[in-house]
This record gives sequence, structure tokens and C-alpha cells, in this order.
Amino acid sequence: MIRKTVRWLDQRSGTAPFLRKSLRYLFPDHWSFLLGEIALYAFVVLVATGIYLTLFFVDSSSQTVYRGPYAPLHGQRMSEAYESVVNISTTVKAGLLIRQTHHWAADVFAGAIILHLFRVFFTGAYRKPRELTYIIGITILALTLFEAYIGYSMVDDLLSGMGLAIGWSVGMAIPFVGANLMSVLFEGAFPGGQSLWPRMYIVHVFILPVLIGTLLVAHLTLVALRHHTQFKGKRETERRIVGMPAWPAQVPRSVALAFATVGVLFLLGGLVQINPIWLWGPYHTYLSTNGAQPDWYLGWLIGALRMVPSFDITIDGYTLVPNPFWGGIAFPTLVIGFVYLWPWLERRINGDDAFHNVLDRPRDAPLRTALGVGAATTVGVTLLAGSADRADDLFGLSYNGQLWFYRVAFFVLPVLFGVIAYRLCNALVAGERVEADRKRAEEEARATR
Repeated sequence: MIRKTVRWLDQRSGTAPFLRKSLRYLFPDHWSFLLGEIALYAFVVLVATGIYLTLFFVDSSSQTVYRGPYAPLHGQRMSEAYESVVNISTTVKAGLLIRQTHHWAADVFAGAIILHLFRVFFTGAYRKPRELTYIIGITILALTLFEAYIGYSMVDDLLSGMGLAIGWSVGMAIPFVGANLMSVLFEGAFPGGQSLWPRMYIVHVFILPVLIGTLLVAHLTLVALRHHTQFKGKRETERRIVGMPAWPAQVPRSVALAFATVGVLFLLGGLVQINPIWLWGPYHTYLSTNGAQPDWYLGWLIGALRMVPSFDITIDGYTLVPNPFWGGIAFPTLVIGFVYLWPWLERRINGDDAFHNVLDRPRDAPLRTALGVGAATTVGVTLLAGSADRADDLFGLSYNGQLWFYRVAFFVLPVLFGVIAYRLCNALVAGERVEADRKRAEEEARATR
């Protein structure tokens, strides 16, 4: 029956050659290549849980009085958006599970993309002919960060309000156009008009997911067309592809990884609390903070804003470049710009314009590894600086003292760690050469006996 069904379908669709070729497609046998698949499955969970949440979320900043079952908030004035999220967490069936799973999936999605980027950068997987694939991947990461920011800004709890206030201040710091741009987006001055929440809702649940999904499809299509890169081995060459066929090797493993990713995300959503918005309370402009912190993948932006000393560019009494510009616009632009342009910068440095299908080990490209370690250290320092207020509150560490330490570390540690990485790579390569020479000498000695 199966054979007859397959024959009937093939006679009417002509798909047998395509399926045969697809099932013979080779995949690299290395765990690091699964990071991209984890990101894909986390995105699927994000879409599925997000659809469920849209059925109950109210995209309105209109004020109401809470009369729900959560006693500590009873009688407080809040927006309908915040009230709807509290209701999702307390009264909607499986609402808290789905909301926390959605949040955990966002964290895992961003983390998997960043780890995948590390693998691509330090192994040179972005080199010709895969520059476009790399650029699309970086764009997905940038859109993901913006999508996450919009996502928790819609909730209108104290964390969301503080995040929007910071975003408004950074936007206002854009020279020449900042004030007009923020006035259009926020429909006036902060905290914005009634149309802000519907706009964020449309961007978060429709525009950005469609963009990210389209770019994911384009990214995966280019990976399939240009094929995967592969680590250097005895059989792998620039012209020979070595790996496991899609069937019966890769497909079952990928399906198992999908179920494992979904299962772990729902376990986290059900067992590990994240972003308890009922503890933060509704946002009011006269409130400052209660210890709520942004997600880890946005903490480096907060740290950059805190680290920059009071420094404005003022001409004839007009503030041309306000202080938030340096940490909120200039620094992330430099970081993302470096990541975007690195394939062409490296090509200009080493003059390598050849096609590459075999990956480098990090030690084989010491300059790339050193610069990558330095850039990651720079972002890591700003990420730690973003937690300075919590360290002050929990451990009694001086807030100003921490900021001065991070300001010095921002310039010293990237250079220090980059030099260490460069020397370590050269030492590892030299050690391998010595070991190879020793083995060769032993073989020649045995041959002459």
C-alpha cells in the first residue's frame, strides 16, 4: 500500500528526484551546528505561544481600577494592558505557563543566535561565498533584540515603563531629528498618547515576526544552496563534502532536538519563575524603580548608558549631542557595525578572496580570535555595568565606585584579553608544530634502523 501510494504521488507530482536528493543531503556531524536549529525551534515556540497570548492581551493604555483576584493590586489604578497581563497570569487557563514559556523562549532564541554567531565568527564560516548568509543572520539578531524590547514594553508594568522612558530619552538624543522622531512615535511627549500601545502591538505581533520569519527562511535557503561549512579533517576538503545524510541520520536527530527544545522551554515556563509582573506593579511616571531589571541580552545597553560620564556637545547654548547618545546610539552602532563589516575588513587585511568551505580553528586565525575576544569582552564589561545598581543594593558595593571600575575595565580588559588570546593561539600552533616535528623525527629514525 505504501509503495503504491508513493508511486501514485510521484506520477502526479514528479517529486521523487527532489525527495531523493533531499534525503541524501549531507549535514555536518558536530554539535555546534545544532545551535541554529535550537534557535529555529525556539522561534516556533515563540510564535505558537504568542498567538495564544494575543487572544487575551488588551493593547490599550486607558486607565482602569483593578478588581481581580490578586489582592495586593486590588483597587490600584493601572492601564488595561497591564491588567490584561495580570489576568493572563492569574485567571486565564494555562496563561501563566504560556506567558512564562514565551518569555523563556525569547531568552533561549536570543542566546542560541548569539552562540551561533560566536561559532560562525571564530571559525570563519562567514567567508566567501557565505557573506549574505552571515549578514542575514546578524540582521535577525538585531531585529530580535528590538522585538524583545517592544515585547516587554507593551506590558506597562514598572519595568516596561522605565524601559520606555529610557528608550524615549535615547531617541531624543539623536542629533537634529530625535525630538521630531520621538514626537511622531510616541504621539507627543513621554509617556505617549493612546495610539502608542496599538502601534507597539502591531509591530510586536505582526511586522517584526513576519520580518524575522522571512529572514529565517532566506537564511536557511542560502545555507542549503551553498551547503554547510565543515571542520577540517582527514577527508574534508574545500571540494569534498563529508557528513551525515538527511535520512536516516539527521532528520531523526533534528526531530528529537525539536521535541527536547519544546519540552525544556515548557518545563522552564512551568517550573522557573521569570518576570513576575505582579510584583513590579503598574507603571506611573512618578515611580522610579523597584529592582526590576531588563533581560540579559539588553543589559549591555543599560550598562553602556550608565558608564558614559556626563558629557554633552553644546554649541552656542544648543545641545547638539546629548549624553544618552554615546551609550544608547553610538556604542551599539559601533558594535553591530563591526560585526556587520568584519568579513570585508578581514578580506582587506589578509587579502584572502578565495572560496572557503572548510572552517578554521580559532587558533589558526589568531588576529580574528583576538579581535573577537576583545569585542566580546567590551560588551561583557558593559553587561556587568548594567548590574551595578543591584550589586550596590545586594552587596553594598559603591555604585559610583563600580562605574569607575567598569570605565577603566572598558579600555583595559579588551586589550589585555585580546593580547592573551593572540599569544595563546600562536603558542598552541607552535606546540603542534613541535609535536609534528618530533613525530616526524621518530618516524625517520625508525625508518633508518
